[in-house]
Amino acid sequence: MKKHIIISGVPRAGKSTISQMISKTFGYQHVSMDSIIAGIENIFPETGIDSDADVPALDNITNISSKMSRFIREMIDSGEYDECDYGMVIDIYQLLPQDYVRCIDSSVCDIYYFITADVTPEERFQILKENDTPKDYTYYISDEENYDSCFEIVDISKIMKEQCILHGLPFFETSKNRESIINSFIQSLYE
Repeated sequence: MKKHIIISGVPRAGKSTISQMISKTFGYQHVSMDSIIAGIENIFPETGIDSDADVPALDNITNISSKMSRFIREMIDSGEYDECDYGMVIDIYQLLPQDYVRCIDSSVCDIYYFITADVTPEERFQILKENDTPKDYTYYISDEENYDSCFEIVDISKIMKEQCILHGLPFFETSKNRESIINSFIQSLYE
């Protein structure tokens, strides 16, 4: 494994679960970008990062991804973990494959995408309901709002999948057999 790992993909596809498992199993420092992005939104609105912006979801993720990819690059390039035997495992939703390729040094940082592209929005909603916990922001959102967002999440999953294929990046479809796929992925890291 490389010094740093990024686990990206859509909500409830298993990113945080996987990142926490990597952290516990291999000693990586887990960095959840959700809280960092929230801090940037609240303290530095001039960045234009706004998860709740009233724009199409794809436009918003494209905007945030272009900025957060550079932010992550600077985190990695800081040398903060150079003297350590471990690095960071970063989980983030808003990082498109095209921005990873453009901004982040793949010689020191692997990336894996976890998506739910092979489902309908209705099936996606069921996945969300099955995997939602009080630790997830979607747990506190109405079913109607979550259901509506499932259309966008499926579309964004498909775009992530297309970009992963285009750039030769690994992705995992977790819409079916989620636990088995997650466990197989973690096991593959031992090899």
